[in-house]
Amino acid sequence: MDLKSLIRDIPDFPKPGILFRDITTLLRDPQGLRYTIDFFAQRCVEKEMIPDYIVGMESRGFIFGSPLAYKLGSGFIPARKKGKLPGAVHSIEYELEYGTDSLEVHQDALHPGSRVLIVDDLIATGGTAGATAKLVQKIGCDLVGFGFIIELRDLQGRKHLPDVPIISLIEY
Repeated sequence: MDLKSLIRDIPDFPKPGILFRDITTLLRDPQGLRYTIDFFAQRCVEKEMIPDYIVGMESRGFIFGSPLAYKLGSGFIPARKKGKLPGAVHSIEYELEYGTDSLEVHQDALHPGSRVLIVDDLIATGGTAGATAKLVQKIGCDLVGFGFIIELRDLQGRKHLPDVPIISLIEY
């Protein structure tokens, strides 16, 4: 299946000069969504990236991470923006082009030695994915890799990630 044909390009969003890759058109297509999750799971199995837990980054990482965890027989852990989780959390702050942001996971969600796969819809500059990797490694988890639906190769996000396997289903 040609997944690129299910991704809509929106020019000048969220600001002039940006070409936004919109996944909502993929999500609304039942066959495309099923194929995406099945293909993602197949790639994980082929690369022997079977985690104990999938960590999905807020919020589109939740959309793909949860069904992927189901397919792989893994648990799912949401990495949330600051203040969104009710219990005690592990937290990491990271730099953005325009300031800082932070991500959190519950302290009882992951345990040292857990095998973790980090999943999001897209990798651009790698800042959020890299911060998530630092967070799970700070907890003492074994990072087995990253999985993305879309990779924007020109932004070189991979160079900001640890040296572990990376799956990207679509490249621009």
